[in-house]
Amino acid sequence: MSSEPTPRAPAPAYDEAEKGALPDIHSRPIEVTFKDEKKDLTVAQVIPVPEKKDTPAPPPAKPAGKPAKRNVPKWIIWVLWYDMYRKLFTITFSVNIILFGFAVSGHWPYAYRYGGAMAIGNFNVSVLVRNEIFGRCLYGFVNACFAKWAPLWWRLGCTSVLQHLGGIHSGCAVSGVIWLTLRTVHVYVDHAIYPNALLAWAVIANLSLFITMVAGFPWVRNSHHNVFERWHRFMGWTGLFSSWIFVLLGDLYNEPTRTWNLNGVHIVRQQDFWYVMGMTLWIVLPWICTRRVKIDIELPSNKVAVIRFERGMQQGLLGRVSRSAVKEYHAFGIISEGPHSKYHYMVCGVQGDFTRSLVNDPPQYIWTRELKLAGVSNTSKLYRRGIRICTGTGIGAALATCIQSPYWYLIWIGSDQEKTFGPTISGLINRNIEPERYLLWDSKVRGGRPDTRKILREVYHSYKAEGESLRCLVFITSNMQGNSEMMQACKMEKIPCFGTLWDFVSVKALQDSKILTANDNSVIMRCHDTTILLDVIPYYDI
Repeated sequence: MSSEPTPRAPAPAYDEAEKGALPDIHSRPIEVTFKDEKKDLTVAQVIPVPEKKDTPAPPPAKPAGKPAKRNVPKWIIWVLWYDMYRKLFTITFSVNIILFGFAVSGHWPYAYRYGGAMAIGNFNVSVLVRNEIFGRCLYGFVNACFAKWAPLWWRLGCTSVLQHLGGIHSGCAVSGVIWLTLRTVHVYVDHAIYPNALLAWAVIANLSLFITMVAGFPWVRNSHHNVFERWHRFMGWTGLFSSWIFVLLGDLYNEPTRTWNLNGVHIVRQQDFWYVMGMTLWIVLPWICTRRVKIDIELPSNKVAVIRFERGMQQGLLGRVSRSAVKEYHAFGIISEGPHSKYHYMVCGVQGDFTRSLVNDPPQYIWTRELKLAGVSNTSKLYRRGIRICTGTGIGAALATCIQSPYWYLIWIGSDQEKTFGPTISGLINRNIEPERYLLWDSKVRGGRPDTRKILREVYHSYKAEGESLRCLVFITSNMQGNSEMMQACKMEKIPCFGTLWDFVSVKALQDSKILTANDNSVIMRCHDTTILLDVIPYYDI
């Protein structure tokens, strides 16, 4: 199905914890082979379970309930809450507010006069840090310059900043709206010397960008994610268009003479013209990479759709896909055996309207951005060893790292993985990851979810790398509550970790939601206008 993996150096010896000898761990999925690379994968052999000794069968164990909650120190809760995202937002916003104070107090006349340029400059930075091309360049630079040789604290800091660039995005966006409001007030106060058209477009631009900002607030994303996606994008485009007109009118109008200066040379000499040009470029660039591509969809169960695309990918990437060219893009982790393999895959949990349509009406073509988005796993190149723990469909974001990096350890917690996720995913694991380098936990067989803190602690302390104090790190991909519990456990064990950024659903939203369907593998709930999937491990009391 793909080209043979390139030879790689053998991994160091593993101890019993790394071989899957931890208590209550189910490892070794089924083996698969390929009859024909052009056809689907077929199951060729099932590894038999070793015969048990003739001992009386123990009474059936009761299903494991939800593990007892641990008392988490308040300082850990604070550290996890005030993460790098909030730190970057605080720094960005505070610097702008200080400069804004100088401007309105008359100590910085330049900023008061050119409030529009200050606003567009902030919007430039805000859009740039969310640009996929810029992100890939930034990740590539960090991976190329600091891989393995730099101090561990520096590499961890780089990973944290790259993962939380959204703090700069939010801080600059909010600051830009404040600066634009100052410019609008300035035009209104001096409306006697400005044309009415300039004031009108200032108000339109300000209102459009204010709505874009509000649509991105957490409480909007929590309760109305579809509203967030549509309004944040399309009102943002409206704000870009109105900003162009506002800037051009302001640059063409000569205030001292109160006349219009239509000289093109005068326009290109204005700083805010080039700021708007840059902002437009950052917005348009990712869209020129959008293509309609052929896909194959495998439906191993009614809970998961596995999408197969042509060509291989490096690890740590996310792909955006949609049935439409311009709206409702959904991001999924990419699984691939390497850049030179024939295919890459996305694992989609069947939950909302989009993923459900993949089952009910499987498309042959889909829209995607050919230049993929870099995720935090892309920084695994910075470290000698690491642990990748995931639950359910989180395998889509985790598996490629363990396939392409021979010193990364996979822990996958799920329910009936073989049946739910099918032979394609099992085949990728068996062909590329040695049995001593992964642990599988089947919650359906074991009667519940494991003690993840115990697993992480034992594997971490036995998986030696990076020196005595910090040997490796942990990347976590799970639902919100599972991510929170594992992050807290890692902090309590002093294990460096990075988890999923859950910014579109909250516990309060889940408490107010309605259960649509529930089974042994998942719970699908309706939260206002958003349908969400609680992964195969039920972390909530519902």
